[in-house]
Amino acid sequence: MKKPDLESRREFNREAVMALLAVTTVTISGCGGGGSGSPNPTAPNGAPPNMVGVVSANHNHSAVIAGADIVAGNSVSLNIQGTATHAHVVALSATEITALRRGEEVAKLSTAGDTNQHSHTVTFRAAQNGGGNPYDGY
Repeated sequence: MKKPDLESRREFNREAVMALLAVTTVTISGCGGGGSGSPNPTAPNGAPPNMVGVVSANHNHSAVIAGADIVAGNSVSLNIQGTATHAHVVALSATEITALRRGEEVAKLSTAGDTNQHSHTVTFRAAQNGGGNPYDGY
């Protein structure tokens, strides 16, 4: 009988914990003083809040869309490297950015990268503070 590969199990556990932490981080950043458009520490005061994406199988990637880009409604291309040792790109069309502004969820697959040949699904959704859309009024 073959023993389970401990390295694979450790990798799985690490990825599971990172995924939970990523969800927790998004939840915490979406909390605030109630009402729509709660202050976001990464957006200037009075500016539309930035949107943080949840990265599947994350290992230190970070996907953030500037609130100003969401309000502008143009396509964006994000480098989601974060503090990871390699980069991926996630491209969102103007139609997808407009859907995000309306409060809809958008999930996109990243590029595979140059050397690592894996990709991530990044899910974006506007934080719903008290049922409101934080981009209303911009």
